[in-house]
Amino acid sequence: MQARGLPASSATLPEADFLFNELSSYLKPEDVSELQNVYLFSQSAHSGQFRQSGEPYISHPLAVASILGKLRLDTQTLTAALLHDVMEDTHVSKAEISNRFGKPVAELVDGVSKLDKIEFQTHADAQAENFRKMLLAMARDVRVILIKLADRLHNMRTLEAMRPEKRRRIARETMEIYAPIANRLGLNNIYQELQELSFRYLFPTRYRVLTNATKAARGNRREVVTKILDAIKQRLQAAGLDAEVTGREKQLYSIYKKMAEKHLTFSEVLDIYGFRVIVKDVPSCYIALGALHSLYNPIPGKFKDYIAIPKANGYQSLHNTLWGPYGTPIEVQIRTADMHRIAEAGVASHWLYKSTDADLNDLHMKTHQWLQSLLETLSDSTDSLEFLEHLKVDLFPGEVYVFTPQGKILALPKGATAVDFAYAVHTDIGDCCVAAKINGESAPLRTSLRSGDRVEIVTASHAKPNPAWLNYVVTGKARTHIRRFLKTMQYEESARLGERLLNQALMSLKVDPQTISELQWEKLARESGAKSKKDLLADMGLGKHLPAVIARRLVLPGESASGTNGVSDVITILGTEGMAVQFAKCCRPIPGDSIVGFIKKDQGLVIHIRDCPVASKSRGSSDNWLDVAWGKGITRHFEVSIKMMVANQRGVLARVAAVIAEAGSNIDNVAMEGDGAYTTMTFMLQVRNRYHLAQVMRGLRRIPEVAKISRMKG
Repeated sequence: MQARGLPASSATLPEADFLFNELSSYLKPEDVSELQNVYLFSQSAHSGQFRQSGEPYISHPLAVASILGKLRLDTQTLTAALLHDVMEDTHVSKAEISNRFGKPVAELVDGVSKLDKIEFQTHADAQAENFRKMLLAMARDVRVILIKLADRLHNMRTLEAMRPEKRRRIARETMEIYAPIANRLGLNNIYQELQELSFRYLFPTRYRVLTNATKAARGNRREVVTKILDAIKQRLQAAGLDAEVTGREKQLYSIYKKMAEKHLTFSEVLDIYGFRVIVKDVPSCYIALGALHSLYNPIPGKFKDYIAIPKANGYQSLHNTLWGPYGTPIEVQIRTADMHRIAEAGVASHWLYKSTDADLNDLHMKTHQWLQSLLETLSDSTDSLEFLEHLKVDLFPGEVYVFTPQGKILALPKGATAVDFAYAVHTDIGDCCVAAKINGESAPLRTSLRSGDRVEIVTASHAKPNPAWLNYVVTGKARTHIRRFLKTMQYEESARLGERLLNQALMSLKVDPQTISELQWEKLARESGAKSKKDLLADMGLGKHLPAVIARRLVLPGESASGTNGVSDVITILGTEGMAVQFAKCCRPIPGDSIVGFIKKDQGLVIHIRDCPVASKSRGSSDNWLDVAWGKGITRHFEVSIKMMVANQRGVLARVAAVIAEAGSNIDNVAMEGDGAYTTMTFMLQVRNRYHLAQVMRGLRRIPEVAKISRMKG
């Protein structure tokens, strides 16, 4: 939008007359009159403002209201549609809208408005925050997203006036976010048009080539389509069915996606036409399916029953692909009239048909559950960009339908794993899951689920989320809860480590940590940019502040400051500190090794063997190195790498593995590289300490085929 300073006309636009005539077909006269007053208010507010195309700006709110009018939405929604840009682009405030048109309308307008008054570091941050706010409002009232989708649809229809780079950015955003949301809400017509327009502006050359190819093929294929249409009608009549049959040309984007996914040329995409059969009731759907199977042979693996198992957006239909005449595959959809209405209008069916049908109630329940899950993900995400990442994953097309042990159906994104399923059932089950049974058989938690799988999750009270799960979970809910748990765990562990490091630094300054007052802590936390003492301790544990520096800043003037050149006491390591203490992968220290610690920013304390080649390169050039030592009574196992050269003989690996097992060690990983008469074996073992490792290596040296063995350090 640009204000050009041209004189604004107070006359009613022809589009407004058309809109109000359309609305009078289902709204009361007093409601239409009220909306005319809203239009005049909006026209006055946008006076002097023009769109990039040169049209008066008021033409845009009118178009948005017209799109929503076709869904027969209520007066409040249409009022908000006419006012949806006044808060962003004019002097009108939310309070004024609330006073004049009511609080519900003001909330709807506020939910749609952009956050143009907040400063963001990047455009991505701004967009992510806009989506966060919009979806938060949407979870309170789904009409917010209906207005936003209508707003985006009209903007996409008039995108030609924008610069090419802006057209691409808006089209990509529409393809990734708005079109999938429309699909998730069951707004099929809006979804398809948004996809088609996005394709047009994202890939203009491909769009143009496909348009020309489709036009050229249309004439050649018209005769085939007419023949199929007549044959279907005759067969259904013979089966005693009263059916409405229509043929439709597939979307260009749908054709393009099929070409890209299956590496086909346009001439190889034969099923660019689909057929829709609408019958009176559910039994007739299956009778029609049988009748069509007797006309054309079904293609194996292409049948989908969305009547028995509806999609998450409430969509119901029978889908099948048949071999038509001349070997042409044809796609057929069979549904009832009620299913067709829901397929076209989705969640808006509530306003469109004022129906109390159980299917609609179920649809709104599913929509409500989805919106609540969005709210949960939103509250658990640490920032807007992370939430947007999760939203994109959850909106991605393609679903699998799986069953709980009780027979309840859950819809999950394609590629979802047993862990995703666990979190979909309940957060507590996800946090405590340890194993899964799929169709009665034990399976790894990372197993990808397929439609029809029956999934049972095994939990344990002591279990907790595993960081490795983030490598394969696909749902936003699972990813958010795992990340939240890990961040909380890291925060607590880092705070404990930070306190130990600080106490050591204070003792080296001959200062008792108990003598530091809360006032000193508050002052230091404020100066350091931390919110609290615990935040400051956690920052020290994560290496963001040096404990020696913080200790000196806490010591009041006049107190003893001996030893200010460094920290003399040794930090003891037990191996149970969690994520706050990490063991370097380069040298893999184990109890008994002489060790040093390095405070690494955002990673905490990293432990190296004292003579580690990697550590020795930087030890002299940093103040972040600390003296550390192993504590007493350590019982956990640690990873260590050993390398062996063995004679290349039958059964040698089995003998090596047996010796390792007899010594009470466990093999985490093994790699082998053959070289003629000898093979090099590299093992990742779990041992308790150096003495345990020495026992393992002594046992391995007794094997005749072992020529050389050594521990790997760096």
